[in-house]
Amino acid sequence: LGGEPWAVKIPLKNTMVIGYDTYHDSLHKDKSVGAVVASVNSTFTKFISMADFHSNQSEMTDRMCPAIGKALRRYNSLNGCLPERVIMYRDGVGDGQIPYVVEHELAAIEKCFEEAGMGDSVKFTYIIVSKRINTRFFRMNGKPSNPPSGTVVDDVVTLPERYDFFLVSQSVRQGTVNPTSYNVIKDTSGLRPHHLQGLTYKLCHLYYNWPGTVRVPQVCQLAHKLALLVGDSLHKMPAEGHLDDLLYYL
Repeated sequence: LGGEPWAVKIPLKNTMVIGYDTYHDSLHKDKSVGAVVASVNSTFTKFISMADFHSNQSEMTDRMCPAIGKALRRYNSLNGCLPERVIMYRDGVGDGQIPYVVEHELAAIEKCFEEAGMGDSVKFTYIIVSKRINTRFFRMNGKPSNPPSGTVVDDVVTLPERYDFFLVSQSVRQGTVNPTSYNVIKDTSGLRPHHLQGLTYKLCHLYYNWPGTVRVPQVCQLAHKLALLVGDSLHKMPAEGHLDDLLYYL
C-alpha cells in the first residue's frame, strides 16, 4: 500500500540505494528476468521497482540502464535534486562473471549517470552480493557457537586483491548461520569500510515482509522477489504505471 512500517536511523543524505537481481524464466528457458529496485527517499523506505526480460548479458546491461535512468528521474521529481551518492548492490553474479561486470556493466551504468546530468561528481559504490558461499564462522569461547548478528569479517580470510567483507546479518536458533559475502568492485563514495559495512547491516533490517533481519540488504531481497514473481508466475512484463512505486510483489 506504500506505507512505512518501520525505519532505521541512517545519517547519509542525498543517497540512493539500488538492488539488482536476475531469475531464469521457468516457462521460456532462453529468457531471464532482471529486476531493479531503487530507493527514492532519505530513509530508504520508499522504492521504485522495474523488471525486464533479457536473453544474454549484453542485453541485460542494455535493459538495466534505462531502468536506472528512470529511477534517477523519479528521485529527482520527488526530492528536487539528483542523488549525490549511489550505492548499488548487485546479486546474481558468479565469480566467472566478475570480469564482464567490471568491463561492461560498470561503464554502462556510469554512462547512464552522465546522461542523467550527474557527470563525474556522483559518488558511486558498486557491490557484488553472494549468498551461496561455503564459508562459515564460529565464535570460539569454550564451546563453538554462532557469531552474533552484525558480525563483520574483513581480514585474514578475505582475498588480498579484493576490497571485500563477510557479514553475518541473521541470528539462527538451529544449525550454523550463513554469512553473506560482499565484494566492493568500485567505490568512489569516500565512505570508510566500517561505515559501508554498518550501512549494509542497517539495510538488512528494512525488509517489510519479515520483522527481523534478512541475509541481504532489503533492495536485493525486493529485487529477488520481483524477479521471482515475473519469472515464475507472470512470464511477461509487469504493467507500467501506478504499481511501480508499490511493493505489490511481497
